[in-house]
Amino acid sequence: MTIRLTGRHLDRDQLVRVARGGERVELEASVRSRMAETRAVVRRALDGGDPIYGTSTAVGVLKRIPVDAAEAGRYAGWMIGHHAVGQAPVASADVVRATMLRLANQLAQGSAGARPELAVRLVDALNAGESPSVRTIGSVGQADLAPLADLAGALFGDLPLEAGEGTALLANNAFSTGWAALAVADVETLLDAMEIAGALSLEGIAANPTMLHAAIGEVRPYPGLRRSLARLRDLLEGSAIWEPGVARNLQDPLTFRNLPQIQGACRDVLDHVDAQLAIELNASQGNPIVVAEEERVVSVANFEVLPLVVALDYLRIALATALTSSAERVVKTLGAPWSGLPTGLVPVPNTAEAGLTYLSLAAQSLAVEARLLAQPVSFELTSTAHAEGIEDRTTMAPLAARHTAEMAALGGAIVAIELAVAAQAVQLRGLRQGRLTARALALVRRHVPYLESGDHVADVEPLVDEVRSGRFGRDLAGERAGVDGS
Repeated sequence: MTIRLTGRHLDRDQLVRVARGGERVELEASVRSRMAETRAVVRRALDGGDPIYGTSTAVGVLKRIPVDAAEAGRYAGWMIGHHAVGQAPVASADVVRATMLRLANQLAQGSAGARPELAVRLVDALNAGESPSVRTIGSVGQADLAPLADLAGALFGDLPLEAGEGTALLANNAFSTGWAALAVADVETLLDAMEIAGALSLEGIAANPTMLHAAIGEVRPYPGLRRSLARLRDLLEGSAIWEPGVARNLQDPLTFRNLPQIQGACRDVLDHVDAQLAIELNASQGNPIVVAEEERVVSVANFEVLPLVVALDYLRIALATALTSSAERVVKTLGAPWSGLPTGLVPVPNTAEAGLTYLSLAAQSLAVEARLLAQPVSFELTSTAHAEGIEDRTTMAPLAARHTAEMAALGGAIVAIELAVAAQAVQLRGLRQGRLTARALALVRRHVPYLESGDHVADVEPLVDEVRSGRFGRDLAGERAGVDGS
């Protein structure tokens, strides 16, 4: 398939397919004429002597300095080099490609007043597989100036720019928004795997299934709660834990019993983040903007990306609870007083072998790091003195996106450990599994073998890769489709 950019209809799935799958991109037929029209408005405003920020003036505190019309194109290119202050490390190729696509989509909208050639260059670079070196640290969020300067310098160094096009390339949040979209996709993948791991854990400790009763979602009608309840019941369909007398406790520890509520809360937060992201993927984030019907170029502050940054903070806070709960389920499943199985889930009781015991330490340490990443960044302020006090507000949008991506990566390791531990418990307990949890167990065993007496703990890293990539969840979804005949 080919993704057609209109400036108004880019979604998260399309961005992921281009950034990670190399799907081709093209501009919708009307884009070039719309961009040419708004570019003509800019030219007429310049001819009329209108002061235009970053076009007929310098930028930042130097906005008071006029830029001569004859020098405006040179200044547009010159300012890119002066904003190239990013610091290592370098962004991954998918983040760079996501940035390129988001920037091309903004230019395609026409509000930046740039020539069509700029959008065409970005699309051509994407289709050619280009991924310039873009450093990740150094922008505070009021436009992603530093990483976008790296990108623009690499892609447009041989293309003479016109007045205001330097600002069009730099004064937006394409880097933060593109990275955020990839991170949100990774969180969604993680939540899918976390529900599978949670269902296996419920079987592993022979949990009381009343905590999955459909009435829970009727008396407390959160959409996410209802979805998680339905998903967990689906995963456990046919399991012996539904039979009378199998449950070991009237009420299990809260991290088991609250599983649908916690997962449901994360689902609802994810929906909110996706709603904000859907707007930002197609929003004008630049300054100034062209209002074509009024023949005006207007100074604005659309680079203020607080709605998305706050949403990412919200998502990490919710996800931290879910990941901490996953790690705690690992601890409980490995402990004989809670599981009723041998300590460490060794296959032979009363042995000096530790079994899987120390995986709990790994899970807990990962959860600590995840919680530290949950610290909100949207209220941070680096300085009120920059640009003589004019630029006295920051959103730290790149940091919010990076921390979300890092938390999702850590979460993949936590969930893989829960899967490995729960699989061992399920096999030790020997109860009949649900159709899908049995399939999940088989998928785990492709990467992590059953721990026999005398074995050392197997490396779970191959399973981590399956969880993070989404292959684990997709394999199980394929099994579900086969069952349904869909």
